[in-house]
Amino acid sequence: MDFKWFKLLKNYWTTVFIPSYLRYNYYRLFDKSRTFIFEGQNLNYFNHWYNTTWNNERVIEIPIICNMMKKNLDDDFLEIGNVLPHYFHIDHDVVDKYEKADGVINEDVVDFQTSKYYKLIVSISTLEHVGWDEKPRDPEKIFEAFDNLKKHLAPGGKFVVTIPLGHNSALDNYLETGRIEFTESYYLKRISRSNKWIQIKSGFYNVKCNSSYPGAQVLFIGVYKKG
Repeated sequence: MDFKWFKLLKNYWTTVFIPSYLRYNYYRLFDKSRTFIFEGQNLNYFNHWYNTTWNNERVIEIPIICNMMKKNLDDDFLEIGNVLPHYFHIDHDVVDKYEKADGVINEDVVDFQTSKYYKLIVSISTLEHVGWDEKPRDPEKIFEAFDNLKKHLAPGGKFVVTIPLGHNSALDNYLETGRIEFTESYYLKRISRSNKWIQIKSGFYNVKCNSSYPGAQVLFIGVYKKG
């Protein structure tokens, strides 16, 4: 075999095939009975092949959001960022500026307008990108996003958001200083390479993503209730 092709095959085997094989087997062997405690409740970690949830914050984001959604399953709700449809067949409105998919409204969250008022709006690891991962960068755009979403809540409605701390330093600062306020705030911290999480009383706003472990090290969960 030509040495060049042998080298290419070797690189593919060691950098693509083997890691994929190991990830697939970890997915199969993941203990589906493992649980974590959130607000006194035992919730199952979420194991799914898409986005390798067993190795990042999705493992707790999905069960926390789904648990909060239980009381609103019969209501029309809005999701900012196309996340849940990758895991479940749920008939709900989804706004995502970039991802093309059936039923997804491709609009900027600050421009989205509808005559509907939702009892529930959820966003899973999406709003930290608004204004931050865009050109030109505009960190304060996030205030427009929150204001617009609050306008679309029905009286008594609830807005639930998860944000990985350490990705958007400006947003972390807004949360830490109270410039963005929530009715309820929760924090969970990853404590092991096997992706175990515990609830903590306050956030560590100087954390960095992908430092000790892959993905978020501390996850913020905010709940805003429209009085």
